Amino acid sequence: MKVLIANRGEIAVRVIRACHDLGLQTVAVYSQADSEALHVLLADEAICIGEPPSSKSYLKVANLLSACEITNATAIHPGYGFLSENANFASICESCGLTFIGPHHTSISLLGNKANAKSIAKSAKCPIIPGSEGVVDDINQALLEARKIGFPVFIKASAGGGGKGIRIAESEEDFIKKFIAAKTEAEVSFNNSDVYLEKMIVNPRHVEVQIIGDKFGNYAYLGERDCTIQRRRQKLIEETPSPIISSSMRKKMGEAAIRIAKQAKYYSVGTVEFLVDENEDFYFMEVNTRIQVEHTITEELTGIDLVQEQIRIAMGEKLSFKQKDIEFNGHIFEFRINAENPSNNFSPSPGKLQYYIPPGGPHVRVDSACYSGYKIPPNYDSLIAKLIIKGKNRTEAIARAKRALKEFHISGVDSTISFHLHMLNDPTFIEGTKYNLNYIDSLLSNGCKFEPHKDS
Repeated sequence: MKVLIANRGEIAVRVIRACHDLGLQTVAVYSQADSEALHVLLADEAICIGEPPSSKSYLKVANLLSACEITNATAIHPGYGFLSENANFASICESCGLTFIGPHHTSISLLGNKANAKSIAKSAKCPIIPGSEGVVDDINQALLEARKIGFPVFIKASAGGGGKGIRIAESEEDFIKKFIAAKTEAEVSFNNSDVYLEKMIVNPRHVEVQIIGDKFGNYAYLGERDCTIQRRRQKLIEETPSPIISSSMRKKMGEAAIRIAKQAKYYSVGTVEFLVDENEDFYFMEVNTRIQVEHTITEELTGIDLVQEQIRIAMGEKLSFKQKDIEFNGHIFEFRINAENPSNNFSPSPGKLQYYIPPGGPHVRVDSACYSGYKIPPNYDSLIAKLIIKGKNRTEAIARAKRALKEFHISGVDSTISFHLHMLNDPTFIEGTKYNLNYIDSLLSNGCKFEPHKDS
């Protein structure tokens, strides 16, 4: 099997490495802006698919299919982002005889629509957040539903993702304005103006469960990831296990996640996301039908290569393990090192890396597509690297992370290293159980500053 990776950056590098470990040939695709990117250098073959804007390259289905035909690639790995959760793209791949390394397009379609996914979760007897029964179109009916649910309420794009298409109505007075704004943003961002209503869980934690299933009906969950440290619903730090999850709660969440996967006839890797309230009750939020950015910490926790397993499942193989075989060892963090300036409202900082020296040592992993002299283009996300740190417990992992972050030397662009070092000295973060999804935004609104890393 020859695999074309329909993506770029560190995830393309990650998939290429997994393919090579399995003895598979790889094809990289790249835009004109990515001609000197690391994934282009590491793949067995590489082919340019268009101009820098993703709409003219990485999102151009015809160009990707042409690249498969030119290189005789027989499979496509979509990575994350771009077309990874596009049911139509998966269907086209299937109809062209290409192996789509991900779930069947019907499962993507079912779970990709948040209103449908919520219905599936409900039928799977998974706790759900109170809200509307599916999409709400009429503004007057929506207001009646909001009154019934109780304010504050979320107005969410049914086809949303990445924190987009969400508005919070605190009261009846601002509901109509927020409802119209949410529908407008949904139409612009997703070409789908459908929205639904959901009760706003006050001061929640964001906890997700990694699931995996094969085409023979075998399933397993691989623990949870706490993704609560976010800015404007964009994840910055993830960790596993979660400081607030007990072993009994872990089992309940994992089993609920598997029931949802079975209901949707889901195979491949995937993530079921939950909100956990102040009483430690959990509620279904959504399913991500792809490999996640933060899959790395689950790999370090369990010793299981999730990308290799994903590829094997697509090739028609059975899971190489059972639930009883999974062991959790240690405590792991992932820190997203982005080309952003934390002291200037996390403004983007594309440009040339004058030098790039990642940290090393025991239990330090760096997933990146960067190198000294590489130019970070302004066209895509700003991720420079993912720093993954393992300790025998949370205290040791935090100490090791401090050391590794101080060893991480980047020049030429701003980075979020200073933010991460600040958090590792923050008493609330160190304690681990008393912060929620609003914590970082609250720090910023109260004027918290993050001193620039000395190389930036």
